[in-house]
Amino acid sequence: MSIKLRAIHSLSVNVTTLEPQTLPTTIAANGDIAAWQEIIIGTEIGGLRLVDVKADVGDEVTEGQVLAVYNDTTVRAELARSRAAVAEAEATLAEATANAQRARGLKTTGSLSEQQIQQYETAELTARARLNVAQAQQDAQALRLDQTQVVAPDDGLITSRTATLGAVTSADQELFRLTRHGRLEWRAEVAASDLNKLRPGQTARISLPGGYDLEGRLRTIAPLVDTATRNGLVYVDLPLSDVARAGMFARGEFELGSRQVMTLPRAAVQLRDGFGYVHRVSGEGQITEQKVALGQHTEDRIEIRAGLEPDSRVVASGGAFLGNGDQVRVIEGEPVYSPRTNDTDVEEGV
Repeated sequence: MSIKLRAIHSLSVNVTTLEPQTLPTTIAANGDIAAWQEIIIGTEIGGLRLVDVKADVGDEVTEGQVLAVYNDTTVRAELARSRAAVAEAEATLAEATANAQRARGLKTTGSLSEQQIQQYETAELTARARLNVAQAQQDAQALRLDQTQVVAPDDGLITSRTATLGAVTSADQELFRLTRHGRLEWRAEVAASDLNKLRPGQTARISLPGGYDLEGRLRTIAPLVDTATRNGLVYVDLPLSDVARAGMFARGEFELGSRQVMTLPRAAVQLRDGFGYVHRVSGEGQITEQKVALGQHTEDRIEIRAGLEPDSRVVASGGAFLGNGDQVRVIEGEPVYSPRTNDTDVEEGV
């Protein structure tokens, strides 16, 4: 006589417990990279033709460097005429001054009436005023001559050029855009509730498209919060680099310090519907699914804020294959997976 017995094998798992770990305290943010200060370079004179363009996009320029040149023939002619007018006014003033001095010398003799003397003195004042006007016109023409050369107002990087050789431009027309000193900044949006945790000088780590990272310093915090998004802008100075460009979108985080937390391996936590779950193992090897509050993540561990006692044993990995009430066998080392039930035939004599 033989009896067929059904042997049921438990799933073999290994377990882990909460472990303390020091994690950096960070605030996540995202925003655009922009020029620290952008200078629009134009011309203050109009109606002249561009005869030379000496700078292009991407050029690094220094303060006072000539970027473009206008045809100055007309301006030089006007300047020459102004100089002639000044010379004429100077001669007229010299004559008027001499006449006035002679008239004042004859005042005591009675040769000239008071009215005549006053006329000579008035002529002197008028000649002096006309000289001042002529000199002012000369200075204006000299300034126009200087403005026929468009120069860089500061050191920086040319980011835009609309100046075209041969074009006749109007006054105040934009010719170039210059990023002052080539400096860029990250304008990050931070939730209003986190703004009071930030201070100027704090470190920010920025992730750029293409896998590049930069480290910046928080310069200032905007005094206003956007009423639509409830976010505030913070301005982070970026180091000079070849990978960051104005207009890029970047994500990053601010480092506020460090703190001691309790963590589990990431493989021990299952994420469903935005919540975290672990599988506790009782002393008898029975599984209980437990919801936990999650915190900061690292590459291989995750912070557990609440929902689990410090000495609780949980399944280290493979919890997705388990459910409430399942029976498991705890082993050391890597988890060994086997079917929940395995039918075997055992021949036993009675």
